[in-house]
Amino acid sequence: MDFIERMPKIDLHNHLDGSLRPRTVIEIARDEGIELPTYDEKELMKYLSVGDNCESLVEYLEKFDLPLKCLQSEKAQRRVAKEAVEDAAKHNVKYIEVRFAPQLMTEKGMTCADVIRNVISGLLEGEKETGTIARAIVCCMRHHSDEKNLEVIRAASEFMYRGLGGVDLAGDEAHYPPQLFKRVFDEANKYGIPVTIHAGEAGGAENVRVAIEELGAVRIGHGIRINEDESVVNLVKERKIPLEICVTSNVQTKAAPSFEQHPVRKYFDLGLNVTVNTDNTTVSNTDMKRELNILKNKFGFSNSELMQLQMNAARAAFLDKPEKEKLLSELKNSFENII
Repeated sequence: MDFIERMPKIDLHNHLDGSLRPRTVIEIARDEGIELPTYDEKELMKYLSVGDNCESLVEYLEKFDLPLKCLQSEKAQRRVAKEAVEDAAKHNVKYIEVRFAPQLMTEKGMTCADVIRNVISGLLEGEKETGTIARAIVCCMRHHSDEKNLEVIRAASEFMYRGLGGVDLAGDEAHYPPQLFKRVFDEANKYGIPVTIHAGEAGGAENVRVAIEELGAVRIGHGIRINEDESVVNLVKERKIPLEICVTSNVQTKAAPSFEQHPVRKYFDLGLNVTVNTDNTTVSNTDMKRELNILKNKFGFSNSELMQLQMNAARAAFLDKPEKEKLLSELKNSFENII
């Protein structure tokens, strides 16, 4: 067993609806009368994942349409959440944060609170079964109204310290910049819910500044384009804002034009608070082991640097202080044993 396979891992940025098993999609579809373009697992992957020829974030997001059809019942929501933890555990992930937009999973009349409860129940079932700690991050959507997003924030507040890690803003960044959502995240900050914002992926460095200074983001989803403005790089460095970088998906969405032009190595060498994550295991056809192998083979990360990335992620985890200290201690002990 190689070093990367043995090392404990942390995944802070994983989307539930982008990480369904093809077999699960087929079984849910058959149970619930949902029509699929094919019932062959291998063929179905063409509809659930992107290839090397993906042109943009908008094209990437189209791959979520079919999985969301299969996430409209309590049984499906709990099952898929549990399986997300099981799949992470197979790659020795010790802590995972799974994010989802409850408003996109209410087509059968459930409330946002119902959806959050179902997903958290599934995550905690997976946690109990595998030992991998799991927390939920609830997403507001950029194309939704303030009223719909405020409903999400208020529902999320009911689950603080009960399986909820934080709240997020996701969707089409290029057309919906973060300053449009100040009212929504003022509400999140009022409740004391930790905030992470997708920014600097399909939009520029200024979106990262706004996310931090105006929306109260304590972490940034991706942040790939901060190098377009040195002052934003300095802001992220000075405040030690964790960047939830997802290398494979960044290349697929063209946030980075290619692996060779991806700034993860540069940001790490600058001393930024870099973490590396999966984003969507099915849509991107990846897992934490694959992401770390890419860092090692394409960017020259050493084993000690890969360990540092995991410690960065553990420190950035949306856990309370005793849980975080325990996780950090367990990681440190594991690394010492591996070495």
